[in-house]
Amino acid sequence: MENQIIVIYDGECAFCESSIKWIEHRLDVDSKPFQKADLTKYGLTYQECSKSVQVITNGSVLAGAPAIAFLLKKRGNSLLSVIITASGPFGRFGYKWIAAHRSSLIVSSLHRVLKLANLRHIKKLQG
Repeated sequence: MENQIIVIYDGECAFCESSIKWIEHRLDVDSKPFQKADLTKYGLTYQECSKSVQVITNGSVLAGAPAIAFLLKKRGNSLLSVIITASGPFGRFGYKWIAAHRSSLIVSSLHRVLKLANLRHIKKLQG
């Protein structure tokens, strides 16, 4: 499918799982934990996927901060996407910092916020 968006992420990361669910509220993506995905099908390696999220769309692969910026833009969060993209090395540093500090208080707090947003979305769908 030409416009399909495939997201390969760390399925052992609770923050990553919550982030993907939050993205999926407004964007149709085919999300796969890298631990269960056929990475060779996408030309990816275990090492690449263990370091950063990978987005495959229209034959291109985006990784890390550019992948997140792309997903945010497609989801309708253009301002956040522009901030990540325009900040250049700071956006990439921020992505790497979050990836390396998943158990920190800051990332744990972000995870809780995403979980609450996901729960609210589910309740809204249930009526």
